[in-house]
Amino acid sequence: MRRNILITGASSGLGAEMARQFAAKGHNLVLTARREDKLQALREELTERHPDLTVVVHRLDVNDHEQVFEVFRKADAELTLDRIIVNAGLGKGAPLGTGRFDANLQTAMTNFVGALAQAEAALELFRARNAGHLVFISSVSALRGLPKTVTTYAATKAGLASLAEGLRLELLNKPIKVSTIFPGYIRSEMNEHVANTPLIVDTVPGVRAMVAAIEAEKATAYVPPWPWIPLARVMRYAPLPLLKRMI
Repeated sequence: MRRNILITGASSGLGAEMARQFAAKGHNLVLTARREDKLQALREELTERHPDLTVVVHRLDVNDHEQVFEVFRKADAELTLDRIIVNAGLGKGAPLGTGRFDANLQTAMTNFVGALAQAEAALELFRARNAGHLVFISSVSALRGLPKTVTTYAATKAGLASLAEGLRLELLNKPIKVSTIFPGYIRSEMNEHVANTPLIVDTVPGVRAMVAAIEAEKATAYVPPWPWIPLARVMRYAPLPLLKRMI
């Protein structure tokens, strides 16, 4: 079944690869991000590969909350949206108290408040027709509080997962579906500067697992399933001294 899918943060990394893989499955796309030149290049790539699809692009900064509503409404008028993927995010951060509140604030505003704006705008559309699939891209970092440069990032992803679960509880057994995807370590623009991250997988297979979980409309999914399903359980319940040794 062909769907109309909006993806935020689609100009690079996981968002861009999701666009490629959803297009390969025959879905129409609305792609948004701040970098319009990259969006246009991706649109050209996708329409050349899949000339039967509709691919629309819109510049969007998710920290401009009024713009989020404007772009989502405009996109829905162009292509009635079946699925909206809240993907835009930042990985900036520093240990708290080290003089980089600016970086931590930017991550908190983008990853959580920006995501809240996207959820509000998406549900405005979905509630009006009592249908739709809202997807939140969280992270395995959401499972526990983490130290140093990822403290704020992990907290935002935990907040995002909690937001999604609250919506899923509210909408349980109703036509509007809510999914939370917890990617493990998948190579992307956000982490390309990190050299030897254990358990990291390449972008294409990592995103393939994400797309499969989204297509199945799973309520929650740890991806790739191996090793993140068993590791998620360990991370969630490990005592702090053990967790510290693990990370």
